[in-house]
Amino acid sequence: MMKMAPAYPNRRNGGATIKDVAARAGVSTATVSRVLSGKGSVSLSLRDRVRQAIRELDYRPNLAARRLRERQARIIGALIPDIQVPFFASIIVGIEKVLSEADYLLLLSNTNEDLAQEKKQIDKLLAESVTGVIFASASSTDTRNYHRLQKSGVALVAIDRKPGNLQVDMVGIENAHAAEQATQHLIAEGHRRIALIAGPQEVSTGAERRAGYEQALLSAGLPIDERLIHPGGYSEEGGYRAMKALFERDERPSAVLIANNTMALGALKYINEQHLRIPADVALISFDDMPWAPSLSPALSVVAQPVYDIGVVAARLMLDRIREPDSPIKTVTLEARLIVRSSCLCGGRIPPVGLSGDARSH
Repeated sequence: MMKMAPAYPNRRNGGATIKDVAARAGVSTATVSRVLSGKGSVSLSLRDRVRQAIRELDYRPNLAARRLRERQARIIGALIPDIQVPFFASIIVGIEKVLSEADYLLLLSNTNEDLAQEKKQIDKLLAESVTGVIFASASSTDTRNYHRLQKSGVALVAIDRKPGNLQVDMVGIENAHAAEQATQHLIAEGHRRIALIAGPQEVSTGAERRAGYEQALLSAGLPIDERLIHPGGYSEEGGYRAMKALFERDERPSAVLIANNTMALGALKYINEQHLRIPADVALISFDDMPWAPSLSPALSVVAQPVYDIGVVAARLMLDRIREPDSPIKTVTLEARLIVRSSCLCGGRIPPVGLSGDARSH
């Protein structure tokens, strides 16, 4: 006896599937899912077409499978360049708090600032059927990995670093303005040879902080001396090497702006080894406030970023994107603060009006 093929080959029991409904209505399966769940934005005409297809095909949702999918879908991935860095660790704390309260699970993936590792971690997150990914890009110029994520249909939120021209929700700070403000303070203290230990220029934060530093020099009529700009790669070892290179020159800088706190640790290690005095031999300002910064002798001046708040806002943007996948892209810019401490004051001068002398960060 010849066996007849089922009317709906996608399901073993012969019933219509969500793919059959989508094909009949001429829409995506995601649109059918939004109509069935009542969540998300679907136009009235599309909603009617889906409902008509459901009636025509006598579609019956598999409730057990749906509940399983919903449990699996309550997973958000986080792609972080270096989880051991306190800056990103504090962001993760903010993300986890919001997602936990919303009954979502957070999966952490470390990329080590490496595009190949980033691709591997993306593959793993997609294999876990995550609903969305919160990420800090390893590169703002090479966004192939994130375009792949975007094509997968998961919700995306970028933190701290702008992912090139990728159109995703984003939360961060005005890096150029913050670096310009810090450099202006050093100029106001009388410094003219101001060096920069820079972050990677293929990452938006590194490029923007350098741009702000250079703008402050130009506005003050000071030259941009490439010999005073050294890459630190956002690593402790890079900060050490950059400070060493700056102070092995005959014409040393009198002040240094350091583009993140990890490089600051390396720079401070070199300064201590050489018995240099802060700020008499070199004044310092670093991006990122850390618990140990005000405890140093002298206390370290910093550009304090609201790291915990970055995480909180990123998680809220993710939940909003999941609820309203077709809503306009949002960019949230939070305020950084220049906290002036002893490491950049010359002769105990009072800091200019408008700068904070508070040692706390928020």
